[in-house]
Amino acid sequence: MLTEERFQAIRKLLADNSIVKLQEIVEATGASESTARRDLSQLEELGELVRVHGGAKRIFSVDTEPSVKEKSQQFMTEKEHIGKYAATLIEMNDFIYIDAGTSTLSMLPFIKAENITVVTNGLEIANILTEMDIQTILVGGFIKPKTRAMIGTDAKNQLKQYQFSKAFMGTNGIDIQYGFTTPDREEASVKQTAIQQANQVYVLSDSSKFDKVSFCRIVELEDAAIITNTLPEPVRLKYQKHTKVKEV
Repeated sequence: MLTEERFQAIRKLLADNSIVKLQEIVEATGASESTARRDLSQLEELGELVRVHGGAKRIFSVDTEPSVKEKSQQFMTEKEHIGKYAATLIEMNDFIYIDAGTSTLSMLPFIKAENITVVTNGLEIANILTEMDIQTILVGGFIKPKTRAMIGTDAKNQLKQYQFSKAFMGTNGIDIQYGFTTPDREEASVKQTAIQQANQVYVLSDSSKFDKVSFCRIVELEDAAIITNTLPEPVRLKYQKHTKVKEV
């Protein structure tokens, strides 16, 4: 099998499974282990995968990012539980940041704290908060149509003017080595800025995003606590070594 044919076989394996073992690659390509490792190294250099012990992990590209509508239909019950708990962390007089995204959107119906101010880069979040008569600041910038998030230099510069008591963030991937990740560089940069301006940071994520790596790093695991649904015990124990994990 030619090199490009092996690459295509590896890509197909990763399209079907987020993590592929080296032995599976050897069987699919008919190559030796040393050749398979070399192929993985080359594909990693091309930014198509991440090598892990005994195999490789898929990287999710910008083009594969689901839309807001698609995301909102996934793990609805889990997101509702996560959002309900996250909302209890908001206290009277808090000045908070709520990141654009469906996980953070799930918080809104459960917010009970009074006299709070919310800064957000999410168009849908800003609309709902306004209807709830909550003082809301929508940061300026470019609108990313797929996620309806405000991004760009203007958004980051505005965020730098604020100091948040708490920030509630979304993510596309959570990984021990690569931390919190997202497919879009501009969104990653806005998220980083908001996190830097917050005293406490919470990432809201359902269990499907654990052991996943997306295109751009946001921050390290140690930089935020995680609120999620019930995890398999080995996964929970692994991540609790690096940050606080709250299961709801």
